[in-house]
Amino acid sequence: LVGINTAIFSKSGGSHGIGFAIPSNMVRAVVAGTVKGGRLLRAWLGALGQAVNQDIASTLGMSRPSGVMIKRVHPKGPAALAGLKAGDVILRVNDNVVDDPKALEYRIATLIIGEKAELEVLRRGKKQSFILDLTPPPEEPPRDLRKLTGQHPLSGTLVANMSPALADEMGIETFEDGVYVLRLEDRSYASRMGLNPGDRIISINGEEIDSTQFLERVMKMRVNSWAISIKRGGKVMKLVVDR
Repeated sequence: LVGINTAIFSKSGGSHGIGFAIPSNMVRAVVAGTVKGGRLLRAWLGALGQAVNQDIASTLGMSRPSGVMIKRVHPKGPAALAGLKAGDVILRVNDNVVDDPKALEYRIATLIIGEKAELEVLRRGKKQSFILDLTPPPEEPPRDLRKLTGQHPLSGTLVANMSPALADEMGIETFEDGVYVLRLEDRSYASRMGLNPGDRIISINGEEIDSTQFLERVMKMRVNSWAISIKRGGKVMKLVVDR
């Protein structure tokens, strides 16, 4: 079995009958996947990486660009527990070549939680083998969803504590903790001032925000203005709102 055909049904009728095939290993992973709280859990590497380009390949003494170089390893993730380090280059997953982060993510995500994977890794010019225990990203800390209400700039904003599980669910490459925006009410002040889902709320009026509970408490304060620091795509932005 190579894949399972699917078909599209659209209200307009323009796409009826157009078929696509879902790879059989993806179907296998979904069928065997663990469901928790209505969410399908998939295997997680616990490392962030980048494709090896010609410059990196030359620096590492590689004959040609190949693999994914690890930039950062989550201290409690499967990669760290397997012994992988920043600077390692993952070349293969179970004999499958990986040449970019998306291919690596796909290969890991389509494996079965509870099983093991063999990684071929280049470290200091030598190829080594590492065994990865396939586990899902942890929900740690708990997301503790809160919808902010009241007379303040963040009213109508749904926020959550970031965790590896939530980052994977949202497609965010981060190992940072903190409070992130999940959704915004249409026409809310937060939406109009440019806040987006995926933004991290760093501080409010100088108070560092480390949990949704603390953020909710801070937003109940009576102040004349709000100084809000958010992080988006590696850049920190500051917003000042008068009451």
